[in-house]
Amino acid sequence: MATETPEKDSNRKLLVVGLIIVLLSINGILIYMQQQKTQENEEQKEIIKVKSTELENQIKVFETLKADFERQSKELQSMGLTNDSLETRIAAINADLAQLRSFRNGSFSLADQKRFKDRAAGLESALKRKDEEIAKLQEANEELHTQNTDLRTTQNKLSDSITTLATDNQALSDKVALASKLEAQNVRVTILNNRGKEKDDDDLEFKAKQVDKIKIMFNLAKNEVAPKESKEIQMRLIEPDGSPLYNLAMGSGTFEHEGKEVFYTAKRDIVFDNTQQQVTFLYSKGAAYKTGKHTIELYSGGYLIGTATFTLK
Repeated sequence: MATETPEKDSNRKLLVVGLIIVLLSINGILIYMQQQKTQENEEQKEIIKVKSTELENQIKVFETLKADFERQSKELQSMGLTNDSLETRIAAINADLAQLRSFRNGSFSLADQKRFKDRAAGLESALKRKDEEIAKLQEANEELHTQNTDLRTTQNKLSDSITTLATDNQALSDKVALASKLEAQNVRVTILNNRGKEKDDDDLEFKAKQVDKIKIMFNLAKNEVAPKESKEIQMRLIEPDGSPLYNLAMGSGTFEHEGKEVFYTAKRDIVFDNTQQQVTFLYSKGAAYKTGKHTIELYSGGYLIGTATFTLK
């Protein structure tokens, strides 16, 4: 067996060393490439994470914008106002949100990010301007509400004053009416028989069947408050049983006294002249009178102004 020379042994060592160096270099290259790939993967993951965070932030921004524009719409509605442009903007934001959410399953590029950021900035500016406009409207509305409240208060006070004045006027009118009511003085009753013979209060001995007519005379007292004008005087001839004589054919009728409808026997229209003028009623029943105490009641303007009685036997 031939012995290897030192030269060959040296060459073999050099070859082994070279091979080891090549292998180490290749391994180093592979390790470097793996590190680069790992780094790229990490960077890609970080990019995806950043994009996802940016996307979610943009979605939140647009959701907040939508809520603010809906708030503005409600504030306008509370003042009785509508704004079609707000409704259109809200619909557009809904479309933007739908598009942004679709990027969760796709690529959210830098161009998309810039586009939506610019749109959000424009919407925020519009939101701010609309808030300022609504604030002015609310201020004007509050001022108008205050003015209306003051006006209603004034109207209520005026209404109360008018009511009080009307009440006072009515009370004054009632006092004037009461003060100006007529008064029958010296009421006298005489009896006429069918022959025209007359007997007065001091000589009422006629039998009821002999009476043909009843004559009532009185004077109207002086009254400086009562106006000189036409007056209507009603006479009630009340029989012993409490029933007033009433015959439409003989001029009877009704009038109001203390809120009730009252029957009268006869009436006279006179012109009050404040001279203590005399007024006369001459009444014929047209049938036999009842025996007993009869009552005469005289009224004018709804007031009882005089009474008298007489008795028939």
